[in-house]
Amino acid sequence: MGDARTLAELILRLSRLEQAGAWQDDLNPAQRAALAYLMRANRFSRAPSQVADYLGTTRGTVSQTLRSLAAKGHVAAETAPGDRRSIRYRVTDSGRAAMAQAGALEQALSGLDAAGTGTLHALLAGLLARAIRANRSRPFGICADCAHFRPADAGGFCALLAEPLDRDETRLICHEQTPRAA
Repeated sequence: MGDARTLAELILRLSRLEQAGAWQDDLNPAQRAALAYLMRANRFSRAPSQVADYLGTTRGTVSQTLRSLAAKGHVAAETAPGDRRSIRYRVTDSGRAAMAQAGALEQALSGLDAAGTGTLHALLAGLLARAIRANRSRPFGICADCAHFRPADAGGFCALLAEPLDRDETRLICHEQTPRAA
Protein backbone atom coordinates (compact mmCIF):
# COMPACT_ATOMS: atom_id res chain seq x y z
CA MET A 1 0.00 0.00 0.00
CA GLY A 2 2.61 2.60 0.95
CA ASP A 3 5.81 1.34 -0.68
CA ALA A 4 8.06 3.83 -2.52
CA ARG A 5 7.00 2.70 -5.99
CA THR A 6 3.28 3.00 -5.24
CA LEU A 7 3.77 6.45 -3.70
CA ALA A 8 5.83 7.58 -6.71
CA GLU A 9 3.09 6.35 -9.06
CA LEU A 10 0.46 8.31 -7.09
CA ILE A 11 2.55 11.50 -7.30
CA LEU A 12 3.22 10.99 -11.01
CA ARG A 13 -0.48 10.31 -11.70
CA LEU A 14 -1.42 13.53 -9.90
CA SER A 15 1.17 15.35 -11.99
CA ARG A 16 -0.13 13.87 -15.25
CA LEU A 17 -3.73 14.76 -14.38
CA GLU A 18 -2.69 18.32 -13.54
CA GLN A 19 -0.73 18.59 -16.80
CA ALA A 20 -3.67 17.26 -18.81
CA GLY A 21 -5.88 19.94 -17.29
CA ALA A 22 -3.25 22.64 -17.94
CA TRP A 23 -4.30 22.92 -21.61
CA GLN A 24 -6.55 25.92 -21.00
CA ASP A 25 -7.24 29.09 -22.88
CA ASP A 26 -4.20 29.82 -25.05
CA LEU A 27 -1.64 28.10 -22.79
CA ASN A 28 -0.03 24.69 -22.92
CA PRO A 29 1.40 22.99 -19.77
CA ALA A 30 4.98 24.20 -20.42
CA GLN A 31 3.80 27.80 -20.82
CA ARG A 32 1.67 27.54 -17.69
CA ALA A 33 4.64 26.15 -15.71
CA ALA A 34 6.92 28.96 -16.92
CA LEU A 35 4.33 31.59 -16.02
CA ALA A 36 3.81 30.04 -12.57
CA TYR A 37 7.56 30.15 -11.93
CA LEU A 38 7.96 33.73 -13.17
CA MET A 39 5.09 34.88 -10.93
CA ARG A 40 6.92 33.49 -7.88
CA ALA A 41 10.49 34.45 -8.87
CA ASN A 42 12.33 37.54 -7.68
CA ARG A 43 13.89 40.04 -10.10
CA PHE A 44 17.26 38.23 -9.98
CA SER A 45 15.74 34.91 -11.07
CA ARG A 46 13.80 35.60 -14.27
CA ALA A 47 16.38 34.85 -16.97
CA PRO A 48 15.70 31.98 -19.40
CA SER A 49 18.53 29.89 -17.91
CA GLN A 50 17.02 30.20 -14.44
CA VAL A 51 13.56 29.26 -15.67
CA ALA A 52 15.12 26.19 -17.34
CA ASP A 53 16.97 25.22 -14.15
CA TYR A 54 13.81 25.50 -12.06
CA LEU A 55 11.66 23.54 -14.51
CA GLY A 56 14.35 20.93 -15.16
CA THR A 57 14.30 21.43 -18.92
CA THR A 58 16.60 22.74 -21.63
CA ARG A 59 17.33 26.39 -22.25
CA GLY A 60 16.23 26.03 -25.85
CA THR A 61 12.83 24.71 -24.82
CA VAL A 62 12.40 27.51 -22.29
CA SER A 63 13.50 30.17 -24.77
CA GLN A 64 10.86 28.97 -27.22
CA THR A 65 8.25 28.89 -24.45
CA LEU A 66 9.12 32.43 -23.32
CA ARG A 67 9.03 33.76 -26.89
CA SER A 68 5.57 32.25 -27.31
CA LEU A 69 4.38 33.78 -24.03
CA ALA A 70 5.75 37.16 -25.11
CA ALA A 71 3.97 36.90 -28.47
CA LYS A 72 0.71 36.26 -26.58
CA GLY A 73 1.35 39.27 -24.36
CA HIS A 74 1.65 37.22 -21.15
CA VAL A 75 5.28 38.21 -20.44
CA ALA A 76 7.51 41.12 -21.38
CA ALA A 77 11.24 40.83 -22.00
CA GLU A 78 13.43 43.40 -20.26
CA THR A 79 17.17 43.93 -20.32
CA ALA A 80 18.86 43.47 -16.97
CA PRO A 81 20.21 46.65 -15.38
CA GLY A 82 23.97 46.85 -15.89
CA ASP A 83 24.07 44.11 -18.54
CA ARG A 84 22.28 44.90 -21.79
CA ARG A 85 22.98 41.38 -23.11
CA SER A 86 21.03 39.74 -20.29
CA ILE A 87 17.26 39.38 -20.64
CA ARG A 88 14.74 38.91 -17.85
CA TYR A 89 11.04 38.30 -18.18
CA ARG A 90 8.22 40.01 -16.31
CA VAL A 91 4.67 38.64 -16.12
CA THR A 92 2.12 41.09 -17.54
CA ASP A 93 -1.42 41.69 -16.34
CA SER A 94 -2.56 39.42 -19.19
CA GLY A 95 -0.30 36.65 -17.88
CA ARG A 96 -1.59 37.07 -14.33
CA ALA A 97 -5.17 36.90 -15.57
CA ALA A 98 -4.41 33.72 -17.53
CA MET A 99 -3.07 32.11 -14.33
CA ALA A 100 -5.91 33.25 -12.05
CA GLN A 101 -7.98 30.07 -12.36
CA ALA A 102 -6.98 27.26 -9.99
CA GLY A 103 -6.15 23.90 -11.51
CA ALA A 104 -7.72 20.60 -10.46
CA LEU A 105 -4.88 19.75 -8.08
CA GLU A 106 -5.06 23.12 -6.32
CA GLN A 107 -8.82 22.73 -6.01
CA ALA A 108 -8.45 19.24 -4.55
CA LEU A 109 -5.79 20.44 -2.08
CA SER A 110 -8.01 23.30 -0.93
CA GLY A 111 -10.32 20.68 0.56
CA LEU A 112 -7.70 19.60 3.10
CA ASP A 113 -7.92 20.84 6.66
CA ALA A 114 -5.05 22.85 8.20
CA ALA A 115 -3.46 19.81 9.84
CA GLY A 116 -3.56 17.80 6.62
CA THR A 117 -2.16 20.72 4.63
CA GLY A 118 0.67 21.20 7.11
CA THR A 119 1.56 17.52 7.17
CA LEU A 120 1.45 17.18 3.38
CA HIS A 121 3.52 20.35 2.95
CA ALA A 122 6.22 19.07 5.30
CA LEU A 123 6.33 15.67 3.59
CA LEU A 124 6.44 17.08 0.06
CA ALA A 125 9.03 19.73 0.99
CA GLY A 126 11.22 16.98 2.45
CA LEU A 127 10.82 14.82 -0.66
CA LEU A 128 11.66 17.76 -2.89
CA ALA A 129 14.76 18.59 -0.84
CA ARG A 130 16.01 15.00 -1.17
CA ALA A 131 15.30 14.96 -4.92
CA ILE A 132 17.12 18.29 -5.35
CA ARG A 133 20.17 16.92 -3.52
CA ALA A 134 20.09 13.67 -5.52
CA ASN A 135 19.92 15.57 -8.81
CA ARG A 136 22.42 18.21 -7.66
CA SER A 137 19.87 20.90 -8.51
CA ARG A 138 19.48 24.37 -7.05
CA PRO A 139 16.96 24.69 -4.21
CA PHE A 140 15.27 27.92 -5.46
CA GLY A 141 14.02 28.84 -2.01
CA ILE A 142 12.35 31.90 -0.54
CA CYS A 143 14.60 34.95 -0.01
CA ALA A 144 13.62 35.36 3.64
CA ASP A 145 14.70 31.75 4.33
CA CYS A 146 18.15 32.23 2.75
CA ALA A 147 21.49 32.27 4.57
CA HIS A 148 22.30 35.50 2.70
CA PHE A 149 19.12 37.32 3.76
CA ARG A 150 19.40 40.20 6.21
CA PRO A 151 16.21 41.76 7.59
CA ALA A 152 15.77 45.51 7.09
CA ASP A 153 13.02 48.04 7.80
CA ALA A 154 11.92 48.27 4.17
CA GLY A 155 12.06 44.51 3.61
CA GLY A 156 15.52 43.02 3.50
CA PHE A 157 18.97 42.91 2.02
CA CYS A 158 20.68 40.18 -0.01
CA ALA A 159 24.25 39.96 1.30
CA LEU A 160 25.29 37.72 -1.61
CA LEU A 161 24.18 40.12 -4.35
CA ALA A 162 24.58 43.26 -2.20
CA GLU A 163 21.06 44.36 -3.18
CA PRO A 164 18.17 45.77 -1.15
CA LEU A 165 14.91 43.82 -1.26
CA ASP A 166 11.46 45.28 -0.86
CA ARG A 167 9.01 43.54 1.46
CA ASP A 168 7.26 41.63 -1.34
CA GLU A 169 10.58 40.35 -2.74
CA THR A 170 11.45 38.69 0.56
CA ARG A 171 8.61 36.21 -0.07
CA LEU A 172 9.67 35.32 -3.63
CA ILE A 173 11.90 32.48 -4.79
CA CYS A 174 15.49 33.03 -5.87
CA HIS A 175 17.93 30.96 -7.91
CA GLU A 176 20.77 32.06 -5.60
CA GLN A 177 19.01 30.85 -2.45
CA THR A 178 21.16 28.99 0.05
CA PRO A 179 19.14 27.33 2.80
CA ARG A 180 20.03 28.41 6.32
CA ALA A 181 21.79 25.80 8.41
CA ALA A 182 19.31 23.97 10.60
